[in-house]
Amino acid sequence: QVQLVESGGGLVQPGGSLRLSCAASGTRLSISTMGWYRQAPGKARELVAYAFSGGRTDYADAVKGRFTISRDNAVNTVSLQMNNLKPEDTAVYFCYAFQSRVSWGQGTQVTVSS
Repeated sequence: QVQLVESGGGLVQPGGSLRLSCAASGTRLSISTMGWYRQAPGKARELVAYAFSGGRTDYADAVKGRFTISRDNAVNTVSLQMNNLKPEDTAVYFCYAFQSRVSWGQGTQVTVSS
């Protein structure tokens, strides 16, 4: 079972930036897919971005051009650089990893407010 620990959430003003990080442990194998979901109050969890171990990435339309996902396969970490943050980006952000099954992090709060 892969364990995931996120860090980097917080409070930021609109237009600001935050960087989320997620470290995976409990496996020596390459993780096929790592990425981020988010869940705002009263809304369903939605995919934000993901990255395959081979380098391919994809993003939700709402964050394209503002967020950048990156991975370090050697140490099984994934990061999400979030720029030009908007109030609608406010949510709990969850890291996930897929390696024969999906594992989830505990979530980190991101609040965008003036």
